[in-house]
Amino acid sequence: MINQLNSLQGQVVDLHEKRIYPAEVGWQDGKIQYIKELVSAPEQYILPGFIDAHVHIESSMLVPSEFARLCVPHGTVATISDPHEIANVLGEKGVEFMIENGQRVPFHFYFGAPSCVPATAFETAGANIGPEGIKRLMSRPEIRYLAEMMNYPGVLNQDPEVMEKIKIAQSFGKPIDGHAPGLKGEAARKYMEAGISTDHECFTYEEGLNKLQLGMKVIIREGSAARNYEALIPLIKQYPDQIMFCSDDKHPDSLLEGHINQVVARGLREGYDLFDLLRAACLHPVTHYGLDVGLLRSGDAADFIVVQNLNTFEHPTTYIKGQKVAEGGKSLIAPQKIDCINKFHAQPISKEALAIPAKAEQIRIIKAEDGELITGQFITEALIIEDKAVSDPGRDILKLVVLNRYTSSPPAFAFINGFTIQKGALASCVGHDSHNIIAVGTDDKSICRAINLIIEHKGGVSAVQNEIEKIVPLPVAGIMSDQDGYEVAEAYKNIDAFAKNDLGSSLRAPFMTLSFMALLVIPELKLSDKGLFDGKNFQFASLFLE
Repeated sequence: MINQLNSLQGQVVDLHEKRIYPAEVGWQDGKIQYIKELVSAPEQYILPGFIDAHVHIESSMLVPSEFARLCVPHGTVATISDPHEIANVLGEKGVEFMIENGQRVPFHFYFGAPSCVPATAFETAGANIGPEGIKRLMSRPEIRYLAEMMNYPGVLNQDPEVMEKIKIAQSFGKPIDGHAPGLKGEAARKYMEAGISTDHECFTYEEGLNKLQLGMKVIIREGSAARNYEALIPLIKQYPDQIMFCSDDKHPDSLLEGHINQVVARGLREGYDLFDLLRAACLHPVTHYGLDVGLLRSGDAADFIVVQNLNTFEHPTTYIKGQKVAEGGKSLIAPQKIDCINKFHAQPISKEALAIPAKAEQIRIIKAEDGELITGQFITEALIIEDKAVSDPGRDILKLVVLNRYTSSPPAFAFINGFTIQKGALASCVGHDSHNIIAVGTDDKSICRAINLIIEHKGGVSAVQNEIEKIVPLPVAGIMSDQDGYEVAEAYKNIDAFAKNDLGSSLRAPFMTLSFMALLVIPELKLSDKGLFDGKNFQFASLFLE
């Protein structure tokens, strides 16, 4: 059955020719049939939809179908999605879940084969994807690239398994994403020459410039916690054809507010070129990854947006494959049935299990940085009460705990500065990348209650203070909700406000920041379920300085 021909008139924004002109766009059966230039047309702008060039859908706490519902009102039509969060829990089965769920809605999800499952050998994950698993995934048409190669020491040292995974991706002719925070000079060159073409982890202008000069594509990240736009956006003037935009990790409340459209609008406010920004947001991901997303040409998929204001991109009307999926700030995508798959075996713990016998007076402290995935470290005297090292909220030194969710094991401990919590505790089963339970708090009783809430619901984010207990359950792999995305966003907004207003955290995204405190591949000091980890030297570190 052939559908009727649809048409729309407006000012067409041509990203290839870098011009704006009045035209009529006609589409049928999901394809653009023609673009006819006119003498005049209505003052509305028709342009390609936005693409998030690197994102972990799971970090939104939503399954792909619900993520799509929340981002199409902002003009997003596609994502380059690394499913390594669910893969670290459920392996290839988790990747298959993401693909199948994403196919239920009109949206372009392009998934990668997770290259680092587990992310390191220094933590406990729920699965392993070796070279044979990468080969199976790469053979699937839905898998478009080898997802971020976080094990950059393995690349630099020619680790056989790491190099085999890269070789497999190359044999399929699929690009390889990078992840090498702080890497510069000869090390960065060696990393790139292994076949890695992008990096979204640059956090200084100098680092980004160095990688661009080497020929890499730099993906500027502006997410819920990690925000590198300010440092990197000046690079778009010198290297406009090597820049893309991404969110990397986006919590549901901030996804309600905006997506890649916010980055483009900010760039325009700051005086950057419209076409440089739009090409980074729409065109470059398509050409780099070889996507079949439409770019507003005859014969392309009818993927485009219509906006009234070419400065703010607010409330676009969004079309994907010719279907209107959002209008006036509202999603038109219907909710889908969500299946719950999980792997969660942790048992409730006692307050006594959280005690840390004091082995020395001085301890190593993780220093959390607001808006950054990297951490610092410093040495200070521990607060010791009854021969136990305890939290010291007065100095903003709080106990950090990671508990293995996959088997019964004793917890691992550290102390952290930067959360500014004055009472109570936070806990989460969203703990990159292995998604064990991670908690921070002012006292053992509160930390214990926050952890046990997660265990009771087999996943989630929780907060406790005195007799108040709050949780957003995440029963899908322990990291995603099976509920309506808008309801999840509202629930998360409430618990986030509780963490800030009642517990006292001054972080912009305390739960997001907490989730990265177990991310061992980002320096400098992190905590896994096996212990305190030095990300610079890639080895365990002692908590006490004896």
